[in-house]
Amino acid sequence: MTTVTYEDLHRRMAGAIEAEREAALDLLGPSAPAVRAVVAELLGRRTFAYPLSVLPLIVHAVETGSLEPALPLAVVHELWWTSACCLDDLADSQGAYRAGGLDESAALLATVIAGTPLPLLAVQSDRVPEPVRGALSAEIVWCWIPATEGQLRDLQGRAAGATCASVVQAYLGKSGAPFSMITAMAAQLAGAGHTRVELWREFGDVFGVLWQLFNDQEDILSGREEDLRNGTVTYLFACALEDAAPGDRERILALHADARRSAGARADLAGLLLAPAVLSRYEKAVDEFRDRAHRVLDELGGHGGYLPALRDLVDRSSRVLLAPRG
Repeated sequence: MTTVTYEDLHRRMAGAIEAEREAALDLLGPSAPAVRAVVAELLGRRTFAYPLSVLPLIVHAVETGSLEPALPLAVVHELWWTSACCLDDLADSQGAYRAGGLDESAALLATVIAGTPLPLLAVQSDRVPEPVRGALSAEIVWCWIPATEGQLRDLQGRAAGATCASVVQAYLGKSGAPFSMITAMAAQLAGAGHTRVELWREFGDVFGVLWQLFNDQEDILSGREEDLRNGTVTYLFACALEDAAPGDRERILALHADARRSAGARADLAGLLLAPAVLSRYEKAVDEFRDRAHRVLDELGGHGGYLPALRDLVDRSSRVLLAPRG
């Protein structure tokens, strides 16, 4: 039997998600055409390699067997991540950011609307049952606090004191918080009780860490090396630092500092990060988070037609694609 993947479900629902996105933009009202235009431009320019906007639809379907009622949450998910990624780009751009026809100032204003007011309008609309509107609105507001905390830890980049535990804590904020927000929202919309909602929140936390670990790999594999250029303290970096002998530790920290401006330092640091022992520790951590995600799904159970899509998503996010050097 062939498993229906999350990509299959996204292809099935892509048209409906697009229509829901347009309906959400219409909530901005006729008196704000400029606001609608900049938010639409931001959404049009931000493309995601992986269609994770379908995640709340799948969670809702695991609970109820139905995808369509969670369409507003798919748009909330898109809006949140578009806003967060744009803010991240603005922080890294040093005044040179552009998104299509948007300059830095217009992009910043668009992210403000896309990140909170528009998602709140979406969950307060008549597309969402009135009894859950307050709870869903609260999830959006509260998500920004741990997510911002995690992002600030990232920006502060305290490499010398980095540990695997401290990096996971940052990941739980900047990636775990938005995923746990959207999975908890989908469960609440589906009418799940408190215990199941909290299990979905736990799944979102764990999946968020897994997704960040996967994203860290893609940064290296793509050749962008934005984490090295920006001095980001990643889990892979923490693995290398924790296991290093004192002399090697100082070299790793020096290369990390120099990597912001030196291609040679980036190449040398990448070589150390991809040492077999470091990658082995990294892979072990990925396996542990994957197994934990599957344990939560085991406990949740649910509609057999949709649960395999979540398991497939977990497994795809748990691949270690980096190859050791040396």
